[in-house]
Amino acid sequence: MIDTLTVALWAANMALELDGPEAFLAVAERQLVRARSAGAGLVVMPEHLGEGWLQWAPSGLPESGEIAWLAEQARAILPRLMAAADRLGLALLAGTVPAAVGPGRFRNRAYLRLPDGATFVQDKLTLTPDEHDPTAWTFEPGERLVVVPWNGLRLVTLICLDVEQPGLAARLVADPPDLVLVPTDTAAVSGYSRVLACARARAVELCTAVAVAGGVGTVPVPPARPNVSGAAMLVPCEMELGGTGVWAELGPLAQTRGDGPLLVARDVPLGQLRRLRAGSAEVWPGFRLVPPEAVELAPAVPSGQAVDQEAAQEPVG
Repeated sequence: MIDTLTVALWAANMALELDGPEAFLAVAERQLVRARSAGAGLVVMPEHLGEGWLQWAPSGLPESGEIAWLAEQARAILPRLMAAADRLGLALLAGTVPAAVGPGRFRNRAYLRLPDGATFVQDKLTLTPDEHDPTAWTFEPGERLVVVPWNGLRLVTLICLDVEQPGLAARLVADPPDLVLVPTDTAAVSGYSRVLACARARAVELCTAVAVAGGVGTVPVPPARPNVSGAAMLVPCEMELGGTGVWAELGPLAQTRGDGPLLVARDVPLGQLRRLRAGSAEVWPGFRLVPPEAVELAPAVPSGQAVDQEAAQEPVG
């Protein structure tokens, strides 16, 4: 079982000019090599990683046809990207891409490739308004949350808005994952801040590590597609982990240069987190699971009129 893991988080430059699949793969493979050279065992790439592929899409392709075209590109590009990760002995969360699930039906899907060749998929469960716009991109939501085993670890992927859903964390708190992966795509600092704030909450609630990676820069195809994001590795706010809940962080950024920065979060203390969950944490809500049905919603009592609830229920006379 792994006690520490170095994770590389690619804040991809979405404004980078690309003229075809070979150009994209050259950029992505450079980042994989950088990650391996830095000692990483896992690389996390952003949500909607392939949006820059639209630079070589057919002229006149309507927005409503983009995800079908991107899904076709992904079927050719992802196997080559995963093969590059295999050669380097890396685990890879290859961001997300559109995936066809039936005639005219698509999901926003993350692919997690492990060094042994196993591939797991996670569909986004909570869609943004832009992801179910009948005039542009129209996805359907996923139906299940997949827990992936790897070298004694348990990994979960929460795609962007999914990490903002405390109900998903509540499903996991009884048996938390060792690492939560969050590929994200946010157009403004407000969106990135929401993702980051909720990712920090998930780290506290689950007493686990949460890895966030998003794209940076404006995709050079109309209409305007800005990306304001960055990367972060978050942990519970425990003094023995530094107290702040931040293991490594970069951003938020509205633009960048070259391929985009690679944040290397070194030696993420997964074994230490397991020990904290087992009982040595300062405070962790998971120590006492409160089922929703055990909590009563009561009307507010005006100040000065509070009563003892048990006494109020006693019979009079």
